[in-house]
Amino acid sequence: MIILQCNNLSKSFGVEPILSSIKLEIQTGDRVGLVGRNGAGKSTLLKIIAGQLSYDSGDLMMPKGIDIGYLAQDTGLESDLSIWDEMLTVFKHLQEMERHIRSMEEQMANPSILDNNTKYEKLLKDYDEKQLQFKDQGGFQYEADIRSVLAGMNFGDFDYSTKISNLSGGQKTRLALAKLLLTKPDLLILDEPTNHLDIDTLTWLEQYLAGYKGAILIVSHDRYFLDRIVTQVVEISRTLTKKYTGNYSAYLDEKAKQFELELKQFEKQQGEIAKLEEFIQRNIARASTTKRAQSRRKQLQRMDKLERPAGSEKSASFSFTIERQSGNEVLRIDQLHISYDENTIFSQLNLAINRGESVALIGPNGAGKSTLLKAITNKLPTEQGTIHLGSNVRVGYYDQEQAHLKSNKLVLHELWDEHHLLPEKEIRTVLGNFLFSGDDVLKPVSTLSGGEKARLALAKLMMQKANFLILDEPTNHLDLDAKEVLENALIDYPGTLLFVSHDRYFLNRLATRMVELDHGQITDYLGDYDYYVEKKEETKQRELLKQQDQVTNEPTNVQNDKQSYEFDKEKKRLERQRNRRIAEIEEQIEAIEQALATHEEALCDPDVYSDHEKAQHIQEQIDQGNEELETLMDEWEQLQES
Repeated sequence: MIILQCNNLSKSFGVEPILSSIKLEIQTGDRVGLVGRNGAGKSTLLKIIAGQLSYDSGDLMMPKGIDIGYLAQDTGLESDLSIWDEMLTVFKHLQEMERHIRSMEEQMANPSILDNNTKYEKLLKDYDEKQLQFKDQGGFQYEADIRSVLAGMNFGDFDYSTKISNLSGGQKTRLALAKLLLTKPDLLILDEPTNHLDIDTLTWLEQYLAGYKGAILIVSHDRYFLDRIVTQVVEISRTLTKKYTGNYSAYLDEKAKQFELELKQFEKQQGEIAKLEEFIQRNIARASTTKRAQSRRKQLQRMDKLERPAGSEKSASFSFTIERQSGNEVLRIDQLHISYDENTIFSQLNLAINRGESVALIGPNGAGKSTLLKAITNKLPTEQGTIHLGSNVRVGYYDQEQAHLKSNKLVLHELWDEHHLLPEKEIRTVLGNFLFSGDDVLKPVSTLSGGEKARLALAKLMMQKANFLILDEPTNHLDLDAKEVLENALIDYPGTLLFVSHDRYFLNRLATRMVELDHGQITDYLGDYDYYVEKKEETKQRELLKQQDQVTNEPTNVQNDKQSYEFDKEKKRLERQRNRRIAEIEEQIEAIEQALATHEEALCDPDVYSDHEKAQHIQEQIDQGNEELETLMDEWEQLQES
């Protein structure tokens, strides 16, 4: 059944067309992903479909009785009610029906009605029908549904009597999505639903939407999410739409194939046109061949000429470079303690990062990831513990709030004031690489969109040429093309990376090590996101097996108790031995790294590098130290895994 149809829909703001001749059809059960550059008109089209914005021309058709649920980008739920009472408003009709059923039960319990058989029979029949209707509409499970969705949206540990007005902006956004999911409309329209969701919540949302009975229309810049949910992709480009079957990856493949095919057809026709024009020019003036030339001219005029296929729209183009390489040890955190409003965020936290690593810091919302990054960059005071940056380390920090720049400066001066010794032409070139060209550089920063502010913040970061980049949600507000450019730039970056991201595709491409922060503790996973998921699942399965073994192998006599005691004793002895060796290795590693840092600094001394023999001797010590370090690291990893 077709539940939505757009035919030749058009919309302009002033003289600038945003959408023209838009065609879109959605049937029951469809999962449609709407993609396109920032500013292409995706959110505008969603608002038109949801009835929040008018359109200039065309037709928008929906059958009667179709319910539409729409969640705009970063929409927060504003209410004076508690979390639970606000969710209950979705089921007002069921609550009223329940009250009516209870009233009917009271009537049936009244002795006076038993004297009137006709009236009693009618009441009993109405009661049975109302009970069946109540059951079919979910009357016996709506409270369980509320708890399930709230738990999925990371409100499981919340006090449901908490007033919504006391929640943060991100929590209000998640709550707005939770309420919309509970309404279960025929067409669910979601504009960037993955914002403010951690990885666990994203995974739950994917599973929920996979089983959703209605149709879904989604705008998202999360490729992992699109690949798992959508079965169709509609691209908006240059105000027009084009439909592709399959998920986002299939769309990219099909789009590339179509472009290649159309380009070959265009080039082939151009060759035919060139031959015809050459023949006409050579033979039109000769009496013996003029008729043939005239025939070819008519053939050329009748030909349906193909236009060159539109290639990719202009993309940002940039790379991150460094002025100077850092020492081997880039960051070392020992016994760090930070609390907020008497609540401990983390205590006795340890973390070490070496040169060249690309470390992803992950964990649930509220675990303290952004707090840790701010502490490292001295934007937040520490109470106990130490944060040590290695030799020659220069930090470049991208805060997720930087995408909300509120400066009244012009775009040009926002960058130029920090690098005033550079000529204007060079500053304009840098801004052009980030898609700020012409009059764009003369816009006030405060008027830019979220995506434009994110690109400007990245331009400022690139100009720092830092050798240690600390990035907090760098892909927020970037469209899919800009994300890919950023990924490629960071893959080629010669420095060290520490970043927070909920974009699982981004994590897979960038991370060489996953550091999970949860309940104030850090757990290391030496691999990308897929490796992390695999190891988490293995740990979960091991815990389940361990619990089963404890149940099935419970000692039944004294002999078993004695064996168990001896086994535990031996196990603890080996564990103590292993921990002592790990501590010894860590001390040795620290000593070698300090020595290597000293040697590397010495090589930068003109008196040393000008003396060939001294420089060669120091380099031999560095090589030997690196070999010892690698051997110790191998042993340390084996001990940790055991």
